[in-house]
Amino acid sequence: MLINNVVYVDGKPVASPASLDETYEVARAHNGMAWIGLYRPDVDEVRSVAEEFGLHHLAVEDAIAAHQRPKSERYGTTLFTVLRPAHYIDETEEVEFGELHVFTGPDFVVTIRHAETPDLAKVRERLEKAPELLRHGPEGVLYAILDQIVDEYGPVVNGLENDIDEIEDELFGGDPAVSKRIYDLSREVIEFQRATHPLIKVLDGLVAGFDKYHVDLELQRHLRDVEDHALRVVERADAFRSVLENALTVQATLVGQRQNDEMRSLTEASMAQNEEVKKISAWAAILFAPTLVGTVYGMNFDHMPELHFRYGYQMALGLMVATSVTLYQIFRRRHWL
Repeated sequence: MLINNVVYVDGKPVASPASLDETYEVARAHNGMAWIGLYRPDVDEVRSVAEEFGLHHLAVEDAIAAHQRPKSERYGTTLFTVLRPAHYIDETEEVEFGELHVFTGPDFVVTIRHAETPDLAKVRERLEKAPELLRHGPEGVLYAILDQIVDEYGPVVNGLENDIDEIEDELFGGDPAVSKRIYDLSREVIEFQRATHPLIKVLDGLVAGFDKYHVDLELQRHLRDVEDHALRVVERADAFRSVLENALTVQATLVGQRQNDEMRSLTEASMAQNEEVKKISAWAAILFAPTLVGTVYGMNFDHMPELHFRYGYQMALGLMVATSVTLYQIFRRRHWL
């Protein structure tokens, strides 16, 4: 879908044609620079600009298929750049990534967006208020787009940093859900690294081509400034990943310690129960002995030994006491009582 296309001459907009064909005609007539903005275009639109500006078929295939990693490739006088803008969603703690393809040639810029970000309207507005940048032609537009994308990384970094701070506060609170939060946030940081790390190579390639392509000195300074900002973003993303890996290790250690403490408590409780069982068993055995003696001598059979013995009662009581005292002494020596 054609979002916005403007023809610029000497850094100033001269026309905003309503169709691609009209844009081509106006650009030729004014010998100006055409900046064509496409949003999730169909194949015919991409092929139209490819035929008009002589875009390489491999770059066109990448632009149609999308799902590319950030990169920069030169095909003759045309530079094909793939960028991954990002937007942080605080409610879900997720980073939403877009994809932007930029074709820059001697007299044209074609931008193909496959997501809502970045906001290229801001880039156009900024450039039209600073015609000195637009006078640099497609290189100036590419710089402004790179600068916008790197600036949009700032809120992403701040959002990730805020969530990491919250995780560090929760880490020692004993909440088991923090492990999943660490893992999910680590995945977002890794994806953010995949979007930002290759950008450094893209910027290094642009810097390396300053002399070969006679890039204006002031524009060189701007691009180096963007590279510095991108390096800081990459360094912070790397630091986030290290912090989250350490947090996951600490969380695993704390979980292990809590499990060990629980096992220790269970073991101590089991040992205490064993001691109580020993005491109960010992007293049961002591009480069982006189009960057994009393039961035997309480049967009252006529021909039972000692039944008519004069001192049978005293003997039975003595036997009960002796048996109980003996068992008590045995259990005491074995520390059951």
